[in-house]
Amino acid sequence: MKYWLYALLAFAFIVPAQAQLTTAGNFVRDNYQKTEYKIPMRDGTKLHTTVYVPKDASPTSSYPFMMQRTCYSVAPYGPDTYPAQVGPSGTLMRDKFIFVYQDVRGRWASEGIWTNMTPTVTDQQPVAVATKGKKSVTKPVNTTLVDESSDTYDTIEWLLKNIPNNNGRVGQWGISYPGFYTIAGAVAAHPALKASSPQAPISDFFFDDFHHNGAFIQAYLFTFPVFGIQHPQPTTQAWYNNAFINTKSKDGFQWQLDLGPLKNVDKYYKDNFYWQETVNHPNYDEFWQKRSIIPHLKNVKHALMTVGGWFDAEDLPGPLNIYKTVEKNNPGIYNTLVMGPFGHGRWSYETGHTLHSNVYFGDSIATFYQRNIEAKFFTHFLKGAGDGKTGLPEAYLFNTGRNEWKTFDKWPAANAQPMQFFLASNGQLAQQAGNAYSEFISDPMKPVPYTEDITTTQGFTPFNYMSEDQRFAGRRPDVLTFKTDVLTEDLTLGGEIMAKLKVSTTGTDADWVVKLIDVYPPDEPNHPYMPNKNITLGNYEQMVRSEVMRGRFRNSFEKPEPFKPGEVTDVNFRLQDVLHTFKKGHRVMIQVQSTWFPLIDRNPQKYVDNIFKADEKDFQKATHRVYDSSVIEVQVLK
Repeated sequence: MKYWLYALLAFAFIVPAQAQLTTAGNFVRDNYQKTEYKIPMRDGTKLHTTVYVPKDASPTSSYPFMMQRTCYSVAPYGPDTYPAQVGPSGTLMRDKFIFVYQDVRGRWASEGIWTNMTPTVTDQQPVAVATKGKKSVTKPVNTTLVDESSDTYDTIEWLLKNIPNNNGRVGQWGISYPGFYTIAGAVAAHPALKASSPQAPISDFFFDDFHHNGAFIQAYLFTFPVFGIQHPQPTTQAWYNNAFINTKSKDGFQWQLDLGPLKNVDKYYKDNFYWQETVNHPNYDEFWQKRSIIPHLKNVKHALMTVGGWFDAEDLPGPLNIYKTVEKNNPGIYNTLVMGPFGHGRWSYETGHTLHSNVYFGDSIATFYQRNIEAKFFTHFLKGAGDGKTGLPEAYLFNTGRNEWKTFDKWPAANAQPMQFFLASNGQLAQQAGNAYSEFISDPMKPVPYTEDITTTQGFTPFNYMSEDQRFAGRRPDVLTFKTDVLTEDLTLGGEIMAKLKVSTTGTDADWVVKLIDVYPPDEPNHPYMPNKNITLGNYEQMVRSEVMRGRFRNSFEKPEPFKPGEVTDVNFRLQDVLHTFKKGHRVMIQVQSTWFPLIDRNPQKYVDNIFKADEKDFQKATHRVYDSSVIEVQVLK
């Protein structure tokens, strides 16, 4: 398999969505006419764009545009080569739209210079400009600065003028990085843009994908060739390779540990511009801040439907933060949230039995989403009344404990009640704070694995660990475990989770990992579709939610600071939202640890200015304490 195709599989999920439809591969060729264009942007840069127009389009049968902009290639290239599917689903493909795919600037067949998470510079709203003898028309304020917003605007303007038999309405969608381009295109949007669906969108690379609360996601080392090598001219062939992918080791944990400090990565990525940017910007400085889309989500006028997966190991913060920010900054617009029981982008194709790791959630859930949520949204705003009366709720969320969809008119839910779990030194989740502490020795040379499935540790990005059994971790002495008694009635956690730790350390730096876990009863039967026959669901410890906080950033992501050895210190951070019922007979468990390897890089536990440049001698053991006054704040739905 070509490496660029692997990138598509891991991030955009265009290829697997097409692959499942190979038996219907002639549908696109039979029903759509493909044409390729080089669309000029306002600065003269030409972007490669492929347009699929329904063959029955006519002045009396016009269609709306559905557009995806991507850094992962709009392959297949060439006017006579057709994909097995166009659009986000077979349902929408058969309903017919004018589907548009575009390579963003600096990628594949498009001109320009590539940058990661293009800073937004043109977020002023278009203004009405009077023209002689004609009605006023909208024009972008800025005609020189360019970003993904302006490129989206200019592309739509060109499409409306040059592709006949369109109905004047445009929708856009994208998963993962294309999800970022979708939400970036919703900023200072063209008036013809009526509906956007950012799906698993990246919102900020210091909190999504490559970092979590400033901790580097070392499991992403294999992805840097995709994002850190420029191509000198437009191309339809992959121009990068992966220096790591040919390693003989199949044990990614051991290989990453043997790699040593992150400074040793330079021998592979000395010329990789994105790796060098990452190394040289260890803190949340202007470099990262200007790449966040969150501050620009204002004055959004058209309909948004943000989609995510509860077990998305790559972009779980993105959809939640984008939905909430749009909701806060743009009162009254059509803004909805959909969260399903999926890993990264898995709602884009049907697997039949819907599983994540060893957990079974039901059948044909992706098809339900595609037909009853996604298709309704786009059809209403692009072909229908467009008045917002879609029949869809504000939030369509899947309860991952009851295995059922739930609807909400507000998220977090208005009736959510606060609840606290204190981390008692006797291993209990208590209702009141105590006066003692739990402690453990953290050794960065013997870190806690994030998974016990070594076959997944050499993958492009992590996946299964988000719902994986945590018994292997809880049995280690460097992982603290706290749990409730067996529940006598169902407990539904629905909403936000906040970890407020009181800690101390003998070192001067430390990471803090908090995991929310559903402990199954001893007699829990296996379901019929168990992917791992060596796993039993009796006493299974299903990870429901987890997050890491790099301790140096506890007070500021811009200005890190060391711990004072032995001093009790607050470390507060948010875990992503949850909708999960812990059933009667189950237990709620919290695990706390300081290493999570190689998902996150190892903290030396000795404060250094830049962990990416730490030496082997900087890594040291430390004794960490977690005090009984530490609390996990959750929201409960009755």
